[in-house]
Parts: sequence; C-alpha cells; structure tokens
Amino acid sequence: MTALVRPRTGRMIGGVCAALARRFGTSATTMRVIFAVSCLLPGPQILLYLALWVFLPGEKTAKTAW
Repeated sequence: MTALVRPRTGRMIGGVCAALARRFGTSATTMRVIFAVSCLLPGPQILLYLALWVFLPGEKTAKTAW
C-alpha cells in the first residue's frame, strides 16, 4: 500500500477517490462508483469527502535542480 496522498494526475474533482483507489489497489473508476452508490444511503458521505479533500495532503512534485 502506498501513502494516502491526493495525486496530481487522474483526479476529477479533489482527487480523494483517486487517492483511496491508489491506496487500496483498485481503479479510480471503481472507487468513484462505490462513492456514488454510497451517496444513495443515509449518512455523512459528502461531509467525509470534503473533510478528506481538506485534510489529505497533495502529492509533491519533483523539483528540478538547476
């Protein structure tokens, strides 16, 4: 498993589903479908998504040495 960070590539809105997919070894599309279906159930899914968007760090880019 990799670290839980929001990737710079493969994100649609905030990169939360892409980060979770990378962490658990699934495709981002699968994770997005799971999230969309879970939104049909009662609960704080949207708030959890927003909290993860705020608190998950973004992926660092490699700096080039000049």
